[in-house]
Amino acid sequence: MSFPPFAATSAAFTPCADARNFIGGAFVSPQVDAGTLPVHNPRHGAVMAQVHLSGAADVDAAVKAAEAALPAWRALPVRDRAQVFYRLRERMAAEIESLTWLVSHENGKVYAEARAEVEKAIECVEFGCSLANLAAGGQIDVSKGVNCAETYEPLGVVAGVTPFNFPLMVPLWMLPQALVGGNAFVLKPSERVPLSTQRLAVLLREAGLPDGIFNIVNGTQPVVEALCDHPRIRALGFVGSTRVAKLVYGRASAAGKRALCLGGAKNHLIVVPDADVDLSAENIVASFAGCAGQRCMAASVLVAVGDCERVLDAIVEKAGRLRTGVDMGPVISAAAHARITGAITRAAEEGAVVRLDGRGASADAGGYWVGPTILDRVRPDMPAGCEEIFGPVLSIVRVATVDEAIAIENANPYGNASSVFTTSGAVARYVMGRVEAGMCGVNVGVPVPREPFGFAGWNDSAFGHGNLTGWDGFRFWTRARKVTSKWALQSDWTWMS
Repeated sequence: MSFPPFAATSAAFTPCADARNFIGGAFVSPQVDAGTLPVHNPRHGAVMAQVHLSGAADVDAAVKAAEAALPAWRALPVRDRAQVFYRLRERMAAEIESLTWLVSHENGKVYAEARAEVEKAIECVEFGCSLANLAAGGQIDVSKGVNCAETYEPLGVVAGVTPFNFPLMVPLWMLPQALVGGNAFVLKPSERVPLSTQRLAVLLREAGLPDGIFNIVNGTQPVVEALCDHPRIRALGFVGSTRVAKLVYGRASAAGKRALCLGGAKNHLIVVPDADVDLSAENIVASFAGCAGQRCMAASVLVAVGDCERVLDAIVEKAGRLRTGVDMGPVISAAAHARITGAITRAAEEGAVVRLDGRGASADAGGYWVGPTILDRVRPDMPAGCEEIFGPVLSIVRVATVDEAIAIENANPYGNASSVFTTSGAVARYVMGRVEAGMCGVNVGVPVPREPFGFAGWNDSAFGHGNLTGWDGFRFWTRARKVTSKWALQSDWTWMS
């Protein structure tokens, strides 16, 4: 049993092989039949595959397979472990079209967005290739005849839980750092989009990763709880909603695990009257409408300071030209469609002005379509102004001063991302030094840090210490060992010698 390359070469509906567990280097059915869930193609609203659901027994089987493979893997030099990712990079690049269409079909992204996700996933793999050089521990003679050295050691078996919105990229936020660091990994992908990681498992095996070092257990809440509770899983990474991130962080931490759980967002963009109209409109529209607004870095609130009508008009005009099915894809499910359109209706009933209405948008029959939506005159205390919608909806809040805009940003419980649009360096510096957000931008609508910088927000957008990607990610999945050595007596003693 394997998982072949996806056969689609267009957006036309194409069925796919079912998703099963990948344990010990083989695709296997769950030990106890917990049923299946349909994997929908959001563009067509049709079932393209089934995912076989698992439970705690399957998590335990994956941990046992990982433990059996771990001694030989961790004994390899870090450079040898990194070689797997050089080979994985070449296989992903050779298969980029098939991977792009697989992401597009299971998640709903249009081709360009899916291609960008695969390219970013490859970039994450490339960072893994570099870790053999970055992970060189330091050493120094701290006293006469006394040397202190530091190395990075694996934790053991570790685990990750990943969301639906980036089915290939987010797992590769974790895997290169964890595996090059010498660990074995158990992944639970979103049950809505389990297919891309099935193919990734094949590519990792072809790249030379030993059986048992990477495992997949598909399922829902019972699998997440089993990963949190399993006594021999040493660390857990999570990306998803804030509500679940809090629960997972608390449960994993109570079980003695190292945990880093990234949650939701309500990102605020601040625009001032001197902002460049074309630059601002292009970036803001791309931020709130890209990936149908289903990303934690999407713009949710635009805080307009003073007279910004030229910029706001340009945003409405540019967003109004986006075509569903061509420039932007559907949302993930019928439930998401109902929730997002319901939020728009509620905002209108509460007094928001609907300047661009995405309700009723359509493209391919059967899909879950919401067009770009812009709500003006939103108050910060309205749900549209403070709660995460996770769809292509931009709420405009109007204020008189930059300080008012910063106060609105900082009053929100989330702290994922914030940007300012201005041509003034003084304004940019003032805002960047005061907003409560972990990832910030100047004239950038999606201020995602690139490797080696790490990805993580502040406040209710992240639970745990550090960042999940970049160099921080490597340190999360490893632990530092300090060795102090002395090999000869010294004629002039110190307290250390």
